[in-house]
Formats: sequence, C-alpha cells, structure tokens
Amino acid sequence: MNIVLQNLTKKFPGHGRKAAEEVVAVNDFTFEIPDGKLVGLLGPSGCGKSTTLNLICGLIRPSSGQIFFGSQDVTSLPPEHRGVGMVFQNYALYPHLTVLQNILFPLQNLKGKNRPSKAEMQKRALDAAKLVQIEELMERKPGELSGGQQQRVAIARALVKMPHVLLLDEPLSNLDARLRLQTREEIRKIQKATGITTIFVTHDQDEAMSISDQIVVMKAGVIQQIGKPQEVYDNPANLFVARFLGTPPINLFAGTVRDSKLYLGTNCVLDAPGIPDQEVWAGVRPEGFLLQPDGPLICQLTGIEVMGRDISVVSTHPACQAAAIRSIIGSDTRVDTSQPTVRFALKPGKVFLFRKDTEERLACQLR
Repeated sequence: MNIVLQNLTKKFPGHGRKAAEEVVAVNDFTFEIPDGKLVGLLGPSGCGKSTTLNLICGLIRPSSGQIFFGSQDVTSLPPEHRGVGMVFQNYALYPHLTVLQNILFPLQNLKGKNRPSKAEMQKRALDAAKLVQIEELMERKPGELSGGQQQRVAIARALVKMPHVLLLDEPLSNLDARLRLQTREEIRKIQKATGITTIFVTHDQDEAMSISDQIVVMKAGVIQQIGKPQEVYDNPANLFVARFLGTPPINLFAGTVRDSKLYLGTNCVLDAPGIPDQEVWAGVRPEGFLLQPDGPLICQLTGIEVMGRDISVVSTHPACQAAAIRSIIGSDTRVDTSQPTVRFALKPGKVFLFRKDTEERLACQLR
C-alpha cells in the first residue's frame, strides 16, 4: 500500500512564558511512499522523524495536512483502524507474558468479525515467529531473552496483525554493533519476504543507507533531500546532507573559486569552469583523496590508522574546518610517515562545492 503525505505539519505549544512560540516539529512535509518499499526517515535527534512516524500511525493528530493510505484519507482515523504495525525503540513487551502471549496480544484484542479463531491466532503467531526465527523461544519471557531476541519478538507482534504498513522507530538503537548489523539485515529480509510498505526511522546513516530503497533526509522538520541512498550520497543537495551522510564524515574546507580554479588555502587543487569568482565551502569525501608525490593539496601529516582493508591518513590543513582531515586509501598504499607533509590529488567526482551564504550546492563540473 502506498502512503501519501500532503503538506503535513505538526506544531506543539510552547512552554514556560505565556507568549512562548509554538514548536514546529514537522513543517509542510509532502512525500509519497511507494507500495512495498522500505523508506528510511533519516536525521539528527529533534528533526521530526519520530513525530512524522507517529502522525502516520495516528498516535498524534496533525496540525494541518492530510495522510492517505492508498486512496483512503486516514488523517482522522484512529490508530487501531489504520492497519499499521508499530515497533518501538524500547520494544514495549509485556514482561509477565511469554513470547507467544506477547505475539498473540494484538490478535486477542480484536473485536467482532475481525477477531480470528483461536486456531487461526496460534497459526499466525507461529508463522510470525518463524519469519523472525524465534519459534523455539515461545515459552520464554522477555527477561530471559537477549536484546536482539526481544527486538524480533516486537517485530513478530507487529507482523501478526498482517498490517498494511510497518513502522519502525529507532528499532536497533539498543543493540550492540555486531547485533545491530545482523538485525538490520534480517529486517530487510523480512520486509522483502512480506512486501509490506515499511518506514524505518533512524539517526544512523549507515543503517538507513544499507537497507532502504529510498531515504528522506530531514532537518528541523523540513525535508532536505529524497532519493536512493547512493544517489543522495553522490549528489547531496546542500551542505547539511553532505555532512550528515558518510563515515568518516566529509572533510570540509573553506575554499575560493578564482579564475575558474578552486583554491583550498594557497593550493590550487581543481579546475572549476563556469563558476564565478567567490568564496565557497568545499566538501571532499574521505575516499576522494589520491596519494601522489606531486599532488596539489599539501597537508601536514599527523599519522595513519590501519583499518584492515583500508588506511586512514590523518592530516591537517589551514583551510580545513575540522581538527583533522581523514583520507581513506587502500591498505596496499605506502605512506612515508617520516615526512612532515603528505600530498594529495582530488577525485573531482568526490568534491562538492556549496554557497557560503545559503549552503546550497553549486552546480558545476570540476575537473
């Protein structure tokens, strides 16, 4: 089922003084989530992504705008009638109930003709448990499970209702790094197997980029960019998006375009045809550096960090806006650490220029 959000806005009243301004958590959000796709809502804490999810679920009402599930306007429909499955950050399992009882709970609360028979409930609960691979844990209670197992129970409980839409609110934030990687792969596998339209809220860009068909990058309740993860990474619309996506983060320099050339400090690093002379922000992805003895970008070498398949060269430059530059190169590349400086050429496709005032990206073909 596709989901359409039209000019969705949510304002919360201010606190404290009588004249306190309203807080706009979601601001004129318009977007269509395609049927059967997994969409990641991505942004820092407080950007409005969880509020957007709660608006879709029906836990809170919008200040203005509309929500459609398919052709049905569900803006005023109660949550229990929307056909959504919700997985919360803290799992929200009942500690006194077994895994089976937790999974059955939403079915047992159905009324009238929508309530399945006991045999059908048991079958659907077992099917959901098998899907998330916890069928051997049905008699245990949540306190006897690991964090990853509890997360699977929460997903099974959401799926047992056979929802039209699955909503995941920071579902992996309480797991350790290895378990997080495993669980996000399984979420993607489950979503593919069921074909349920899924919305995944996270502040972790690695999670969003690894499993989403599309990502929506948000800031202060406003959509910054929508697209396929790799497309957004390769073509950020503005400086916020460029800085938010990527690990290690993009290296930001104060640059100058002069006579159709890009300067970082005194180093002329690339040709910038068609761009008027101006000061710019220049972002260079960590993988955008080429170690060359005669490279135009001259940096002070701080050290190297060996990361197995890659090496992170740590250096500094007067124009860099961070304490250190991190350049990712192949592990088979030798770095002469006895020298005080290191020189790089830059890959034009990994360098982005942004306006100093608006931080919007400049359309250009560097070379």
